[in-house]
Amino acid sequence: MERILIIGAAGQIGSELTLKLREIYGNDNVYATDVKDAPADIKAGGPFQLLDVMDDKHLIHFVIRHKITQIYHLAAVLSGNAEKLPVQAWHINMDSLMNILEVAKLVEDVKKVFWPSSIAVFGASTPRQMTPQVTYMEPSTVYGISKLAGERWCEYYNKRYGVDVRSLRYPGLISYKTEPGGGTTDWAVEIYFEAIKKKAYTCFVSEETLMPMMFMDDAIEATVRLMEAEHASLSAHSAYNVSGPSLSPAMVAADIQRHIPDFTMEYAPDFRQQIADTWPRSMDDGNFRKDIDWKPVFDLITITDVMISEIRKKIKASLT
Repeated sequence: MERILIIGAAGQIGSELTLKLREIYGNDNVYATDVKDAPADIKAGGPFQLLDVMDDKHLIHFVIRHKITQIYHLAAVLSGNAEKLPVQAWHINMDSLMNILEVAKLVEDVKKVFWPSSIAVFGASTPRQMTPQVTYMEPSTVYGISKLAGERWCEYYNKRYGVDVRSLRYPGLISYKTEPGGGTTDWAVEIYFEAIKKKAYTCFVSEETLMPMMFMDDAIEATVRLMEAEHASLSAHSAYNVSGPSLSPAMVAADIQRHIPDFTMEYAPDFRQQIADTWPRSMDDGNFRKDIDWKPVFDLITITDVMISEIRKKIKASLT
C-alpha cells in the first residue's frame, strides 16, 4: 500500500494534488504537510500536519514513523518573489530538495520522489519556439538557477544512488482554487479574478508576451500519470518538458470578453517582463507525450469557461 507525503500541500499545486491523490490512494494514506495552515478541505479530508522541510531531522523521523513510500516536494520560493530575496530563495529551494533526496536515499521504504521543475530553467540563449527537451539552458533568475541545479541533482541521485525521482518542467499554471503566489506567469490567474471583481486588470507583462500555460487539471493529471508510469518507460531522469496552450495577455483578455464584454486591460510591465522575455513562447513536450501517452485536455476557451464560472461561485460563496 502506498503511503504518500506531500510537502507544500497548502500551495497552488499541492492543494489540488492532495485531493487527487486521496481519491486514488485513500484519504488516510496521503499525508498533507506545510509550514502554514492548509485549506479546510485538505485538513478535513485526511491527515494534515505542520512540517518544515528545512528541518532534516524532523523530516526523516516523519517519513520513517509513517512508513512513507512516495514524497511530493512542492514547496519553493517562486520566480518573482525569489528575485527580491535571492540568497534566501536559493537556500530554501536547494536545501529543501537536498533534504528530500537524502531522505529518499537513506530510507528504504521511499520508492519514488516527485519534484517540480519549471520553464524558468531556460534562458535567453534557448530557442523560444517549440523549446526542445534538450537544449541550451542559461537561466537568468535565482529561481531558474535553482531549478536547473535541482534537475542536475535529481539525475545525479537517480544514477548514483538509484533514487527514483521524477520531474516536470511546469509552464504557467492556471487555477481558480488558490490565488497566485509570486510567479512570473501569475498574470494568467490574476486576470480572471480581477475581471470578475473589477472588470479591469493592469498586467505586469506586455500584451503580446506569449508564454506556455497549462490548466491545473491537466497539470495534476500529467503529474499523476508520470508517477504511475513504470521506471523503465521513462527517458528523462532530470525533468520532462510539458505544456498546454501558449497564451498572451491580449489573447486571454479577448476571450474573457466573451463573458464580460466591458472588461478592460491596461499594461504596466515591471521586472517580471525581463524574466518572461527569456522564457519559451512554446514548448516541445513530445518526449513526455510519447513516454506517458498523455496530452492536455484544456485549451483557452475551456480554461476561460471554467475559470469564470468557478471564480464567480467562489466569490458568491464568500459573501454568504
